[in-house]
Amino acid sequence: MSSRDLTQGSVPKALLQLVGPMGLGLFAVMAFNLVDTWFVSLLGTDALAAMSLTFPVVMVVGSVAMGLGIGATSVLSRTIGGGHKEEVQRLTTQTLFLGVALVGVVSVVGWFNVETLLRALGGEGEVLELAASYLRIWFAGAGTVVVPMLGMSAIRAAGDTRTPAIVMTAAGVANGILDPIFIFGFGPIPAMGMDGAALATVGSRAITLVVAMWILHKRENLLRFSVSELRLIPDSWGRVLKIGGPAAFTNLAQPLTIGFLTGLAAGYGDAAVAAFGAGGRIEMFALLPTIAVGIGLAPFIGQNHGAKRHDRVAEVLKHSLLWSIGLGMLSYATLAIFRAPLSTVFSEDPTVLPILEQYLWILPIAHVVIGGFFIASNTLNAMGRPLPATALTLLRTPVLLGGGAYLGSQMGGLVGFFWGTAAGLVASGLVGILSTLWLMRGQALAAKEDALAAKALPA
Repeated sequence: MSSRDLTQGSVPKALLQLVGPMGLGLFAVMAFNLVDTWFVSLLGTDALAAMSLTFPVVMVVGSVAMGLGIGATSVLSRTIGGGHKEEVQRLTTQTLFLGVALVGVVSVVGWFNVETLLRALGGEGEVLELAASYLRIWFAGAGTVVVPMLGMSAIRAAGDTRTPAIVMTAAGVANGILDPIFIFGFGPIPAMGMDGAALATVGSRAITLVVAMWILHKRENLLRFSVSELRLIPDSWGRVLKIGGPAAFTNLAQPLTIGFLTGLAAGYGDAAVAAFGAGGRIEMFALLPTIAVGIGLAPFIGQNHGAKRHDRVAEVLKHSLLWSIGLGMLSYATLAIFRAPLSTVFSEDPTVLPILEQYLWILPIAHVVIGGFFIASNTLNAMGRPLPATALTLLRTPVLLGGGAYLGSQMGGLVGFFWGTAAGLVASGLVGILSTLWLMRGQALAAKEDALAAKALPA
């Protein structure tokens, strides 16, 4: 396996080399979602509302995969940093087995309970039927989401964020090609509407799966099946689940809270649901650089923590926090200034546009501080400290975000719902910044202790 030593060299340069490709990869994933949303919006408001309704459900499977990926990155990067590279191949292969097994259970349960889930989110009538049809196809191919995500997590742990970015970009390009063909028809392929959007998603992910498996097997030599190593599956799964289990659980809080928020929006009509779904996707797209900083530093944290380079961990946290605040300010300014033209890209419905414009200048205020949360939670997981990361996420999502949205909705209707959601996000960002500063201080103190201990050693 080709790995990059992140325990040496310039910290800002290493961070930039990790974050840049990560940002490109996330851009491709978000573009994937935005392309879907745009093409579906051409089918009408009901279809756009149905797509918004599916978003929390789709995020559940993605959250499980992301949680396991966080666990894999943490375990593998610390193993590499500690100089135990022989374990990486076994851990990677057996983590893929775990991911396939878990997503299989989630997908089967979801497929048989699609309508129940959508009704719980406030879906009804034509919107519910469209969303249910989409999700049945999506669940059937959900396995194509998990395996590539876990495989790319293993490659990132080794310090390579460029390859995952290329793979994610390939998925976005494939989706952009397949969407209009399957949604509106082309040649012998009939127009399939929402079903076509689902087929395009599954098809593009399947292409990515093949590419990812080829890279893992041929280039990285990370896939190896050995009967004698089956006895080590409990050890491999246990180490990954120690981090990935809590991460997956807390990641589930995000789509569940989004589902709760979608239900609140549904109380104001289909136009509000459509605007809330489209606004969320635009907002996440603008947040990409900030999110990339939080995720991109995980391999750096893991390798240096495993190598006990506390000085480098403290330094990278300082740079990451400053970068995230600057990028968040730029993100908010962009969305607030260009909210009107951005809104017209996703809807021409006169009932949706004013709501979407309100969303885009209120909620993104939180972008200025929210990076602190991404940095703190990813750092804690990368260090192998899942419980504080879990507590931080649970405080952010169901408590601050969900509670703020509910109180705002009760006090000020739809506009109050937007302001309450923004207030919850700002509060969670401030908690994240304080947590990051606390981690920086701890690592700086540990670095001083290491330096004193080194001086005390006999020559």
